[in-house]
Amino acid sequence: MSSNTQQQILPRHVAIIMDGNGRWAKARHLPRIAGHRAGVEAVRKVVEGCAKRGIEALTLFAFSSENWRRPQQEVGMLMELFMLALERETRDLHKNKIRLSVIGDRSMFSPKLQKAMADAEALTRDNTGLRLTVAANYGGRWDIVQAVKVLVGEVADGKRGIDSIDEAALADHLVTRDLPEPDLFIRTGGEQRISNFLLWNLAYTELYFTPLAWPEFDDAALEAALQSFASRERRFGQTSEQVRSRV
Repeated sequence: MSSNTQQQILPRHVAIIMDGNGRWAKARHLPRIAGHRAGVEAVRKVVEGCAKRGIEALTLFAFSSENWRRPQQEVGMLMELFMLALERETRDLHKNKIRLSVIGDRSMFSPKLQKAMADAEALTRDNTGLRLTVAANYGGRWDIVQAVKVLVGEVADGKRGIDSIDEAALADHLVTRDLPEPDLFIRTGGEQRISNFLLWNLAYTELYFTPLAWPEFDDAALEAALQSFASRERRFGQTSEQVRSRV
């Protein structure tokens, strides 16, 4: 297969639920935070892997709106780790022309962490390489609800008619509106569900599940996921014959 063909079958946008940090640590008789620290290293490898392959966008589910239910000590350590990762990694992201964005409801985070997010986004805003999006205090249902609230407000203010609300209008008010829809969804850790991640966006996404815990997910594991994606026929409601006729 030529390099050009390989380039054509790469996903534009990869979305990942990074699961299994705690179980990875437990299997090694380590505290859960050790698994989260190891997970940061896995993030670095996957970001590098996507960037070098020319993938346009990578979205990582770092902290869900449901994760606040975890033990307070673990949540506190996760916030510290998030802050540390932003401080350590942002300049390397910028040097490699990677654009960082954080999506989700930031109001629950400390002012210091909110500022670190905003500073990282500002530094990398004009970069033209990989678009790295981190979903933090994010939920797919929350995103749909906040979009609906904005649309309802626009109708109430007379800025739009009710009949103008369609799929395109709602999609344009999601926090993911500037991203292409994910082509490939990956979940590590052995679970096979999407857990309130990008609910609107995953309608036609190819799903890939691996038993590997997130700290074990390296470049070879990413390549296996990409090869699985490349082997699939994406029909979007059409027949196989219709799809093949376009090739």
